[in-house]
Amino acid sequence: MTRWASTVVSRKWWVLTLAVLAVLVSGVWGTGVFAKLSSGGFIDPGSESAEVARIVEANLGPQTPDIIAIYTAPDGKTLDDIGPEVTASLDRFAAEVPTYSVTSYWTADATRKQLMVSEDGTKASAAITVDPDAGITAATFNDLLPKLEVEGIDTEFAGNSVVGVAFNNRLQQDLVRAEAIALPITLVLLVFIFGGLVAAAVPVFVGLLSIFSALATLRLLTLFTDVSSFAINVASLLGLGLAIDYGLFIVGRFREELESGADVAEATRRTVLTAGRTVLFSGLLLVCAFSGMLVFPQDVIKSLGFGAMAAVASAALLSLTAVPALLAILGHRINALSWRKDAAQRGEVRARKFWGSVVTAVMRRPVAIAVGIVAGLMVLAAPLLSASLGEVTYTALPENDPARIATDTLTTEFPTTGNGATLILRGTDGTAPTAADGAAVAQAAGQVPGIGAATVVAAGGELVAVQAVYSEGVTTDDQSAAVDGLRAISAPEGTELLVGGGQATVDDGNAAIVHWMPVMIAIMVGSTLVLLFLAFGSVVLPIKAVAMAGLSLAATFGVLTWIFELGHGAGLLGVSPAPLEATFVVLILAVVFGLSTDYEVFLMSRMVEAHEAGATTEEAVRFGTERTGRIVTAAALLLVVVTGAFTISGLSIMRFLGVGMIVALLVDATVVRMLLVPSLVKLMGEANWWAPAWMKRVHAKVGLGH
Repeated sequence: MTRWASTVVSRKWWVLTLAVLAVLVSGVWGTGVFAKLSSGGFIDPGSESAEVARIVEANLGPQTPDIIAIYTAPDGKTLDDIGPEVTASLDRFAAEVPTYSVTSYWTADATRKQLMVSEDGTKASAAITVDPDAGITAATFNDLLPKLEVEGIDTEFAGNSVVGVAFNNRLQQDLVRAEAIALPITLVLLVFIFGGLVAAAVPVFVGLLSIFSALATLRLLTLFTDVSSFAINVASLLGLGLAIDYGLFIVGRFREELESGADVAEATRRTVLTAGRTVLFSGLLLVCAFSGMLVFPQDVIKSLGFGAMAAVASAALLSLTAVPALLAILGHRINALSWRKDAAQRGEVRARKFWGSVVTAVMRRPVAIAVGIVAGLMVLAAPLLSASLGEVTYTALPENDPARIATDTLTTEFPTTGNGATLILRGTDGTAPTAADGAAVAQAAGQVPGIGAATVVAAGGELVAVQAVYSEGVTTDDQSAAVDGLRAISAPEGTELLVGGGQATVDDGNAAIVHWMPVMIAIMVGSTLVLLFLAFGSVVLPIKAVAMAGLSLAATFGVLTWIFELGHGAGLLGVSPAPLEATFVVLILAVVFGLSTDYEVFLMSRMVEAHEAGATTEEAVRFGTERTGRIVTAAALLLVVVTGAFTISGLSIMRFLGVGMIVALLVDATVVRMLLVPSLVKLMGEANWWAPAWMKRVHAKVGLGH
């Protein structure tokens, strides 16, 4: 870091110019990521249901239509009257767009015809499956829908691909709107925090660069793996928030060094060696936290992890290159454009006085403060006992979204969507199952509670396919129980039975998350303990940091369960109570754990700095809290503004993420970090700095000293 600090000072214009140009050029290229996003990735590819899906597609072709067009007969006309016009439109579509299959009410056989007409006889559907090799992307998919419309006939569009593209479109719109709202508010807050426009503009400038950088990283990742559309919003807003937080921390330290009497070059060097080192270390912690997401088999979770890691890396690298170079150029002009000459100094004095009085009061009654806060957080965490995992469905779209309206029409007005489980019976000794084997499995499946009917739909080669349709009115829990019942059926001798379908896929995905969650937590906790020890040379401080992060997480998920699953206040947010979406549970877990340890590093680095300079534990606590209280709470406030922009999204799952971030940041950066941590450090006294002699020797050799 010493060599780099000197390089930034001596080559400040080169460092700033190269950093900005590299980010802008790569960012322009990175905007192409929007055309390459995936709306899938929620399936565990190694699961039984995924194997069924592969077998069905390989042997029977795609079974799930991309588009379900719903045509409503105008007043005075019947479905038979509009049949020729609709059929002609479908024929033209098939001639223009490569399709695998096109089936409509007017062309289906008698059995399927009954399923493609609404119960009141005024609506009929057509199922269109696009050829998988047609080269249709999310960006070009919307151009297909107008081709299926018929003049004078009301047409709605449902289907998996339609819903997926609707999610992509909403996410892109939300991203633009969120940034348009968050950036001006953030700049205004920074002006008040820093007492000047120039100092406030530096973090915002770097925040904008971080968005471009994150987009470029995600575009690069699309060359090697699927990237979920959700990853764009997570990477962009998290990168913006962290860049602003890091910029706040570095600019604050730079001004502190200038006030101590250092010249601009020396102040820049000290800032890089102190605040810069902390930012680098913080970035490592967050990357380790998000790397735990890569153990899950679902592509969507991996891409969210990659997106978050890209955001962290972008924010940290820019904070160690562009920010210090810009500070070296600005020098004392960092305090320019203020409403009064000493606004920054007065604000800092007031903040230190306030947090000094707070920490003094906390250390007078450390036991009462610690016990009270822990008890309060446990009360907030109590609803977590009622939590369950669910899935992302079309109901996450706004109620007025056309894809949601069409899907509601399909599920409520048509006799059945054919929703059920697919059973594959295949031979294990090289011989095909017999017709009697298939009939026996279908008969057994039909007797499973929650299954309305089961029939053999295909037989040939070495397998038999059975479709089991759920009974009318069954709940999600009933469907899961039915899947378990189907999987409990004994396969005939010489065969194996595999069960797939929509609910089986969801259950397998959630089971994979539950299975891999302990591994993710072990990676996060283990890497955090090691890195914090290397930073502080203490065994106690890392353990305390992990425990505090655990408390913050428990309280956060308790509140989320209380609102989003138990329904308290869900109406105010415009969401329907439902089980917690498993993918975003993983994301929030990683983000909150990472940010919790991140703020711990900000706070404890100044305490350790003071203690190593000879201060007592109580003096170190007071020094660290006074110097970082304003920074940590301001950083959390700014991140609340940035990530809180998720709450204006029309997607309920993004609101879930936004509310989770707001709760976590408010609880962790104020109650936990500024009150609970000082009280515990005071109570533990000199034990805070303890480590066995052999670990002290290790730290002396490889530790990340100040």
